[in-house]
Amino acid sequence: MHTPEPQEGESRPRVALIAGPTASGKSALAIALAKAANGIVINADASQVYADLAILSARPSPEEMGDVPHKLFGHIDGAEACTAPRWAAEAKAEIAAAHGAGRLPVLVGGTGLYIRTLLDGIAPVPEIDPEIRATVRALPVADAHAALRVEDPEAAARLAPADTTRVARALEVVRSTGKPLKAWQQHKSGGIGDAITLIPMILLPPREWLMERCDRRFGQMMEQGAVAEVEALLARNLHPDLPVMRAIGVPEIRGWIKGDTKLDIAIEKGRLATRQYAKRQYTWFSNQPPPGWTRERRHIDDKIIDELAIKLQQ
Repeated sequence: MHTPEPQEGESRPRVALIAGPTASGKSALAIALAKAANGIVINADASQVYADLAILSARPSPEEMGDVPHKLFGHIDGAEACTAPRWAAEAKAEIAAAHGAGRLPVLVGGTGLYIRTLLDGIAPVPEIDPEIRATVRALPVADAHAALRVEDPEAAARLAPADTTRVARALEVVRSTGKPLKAWQQHKSGGIGDAITLIPMILLPPREWLMERCDRRFGQMMEQGAVAEVEALLARNLHPDLPVMRAIGVPEIRGWIKGDTKLDIAIEKGRLATRQYAKRQYTWFSNQPPPGWTRERRHIDDKIIDELAIKLQQ
């Protein structure tokens, strides 16, 4: 993620970024910083963009938001699929509006692809031929990965064989364009990393503390109405491949609603899925952001939140 230091005498608008795995304390810190620095909180979490997932995405409640403006939270209907380029365009507009109002944009979220797309831009990959896309997406992931080993060996070596989405994307790009995805990604455009002064902080609290928070959070979601949220989604008869239908908690609770599993098993599956997701995010945020980005490795409490909010303003 490209965020070069300003040249001597150069002034760039500031953007704060608070990122890390789910349940790490990002939202509380973002709100504290926004209150202290006349900020506006801008969502960078792929699930929290959907109106249908207020509870299962752990979107901040109106009480938690208080009088701090929050943007790009729950603004997309679940019948749509939000893409990283769409989110990045919306985030750029919100950042510009915040700067225009003399306020600090505070990006907060755990979707690394969104953050990378905003900062680095997107690869100008041409539109994929619909027939090629349909053919590739219909392949079992094992067959798609086997084909990728022949047609784009470098991508096949880089991607996990069971990563359905990324394997299919790499295969459809090389088949439709004749060039591997990596070749397109070397010519990204539209990122804002060169135009801002980024103030980043990655939250990487102790893993045991984080896993306990994940378990507790899913139980709280069940108490707060997660079942009703999934029932409302099922009543809409949305396509099962849409992001809202695959969000953590939705398949697990749906299984119980449909009578395929017991409630305690559904809850444990939801907790397990949350922990697994947090572990993947933890690994990504440990390794992908530049070494110069601040990592906070303590568990987050009210005292530390105030301390970090001050640090992010310096």
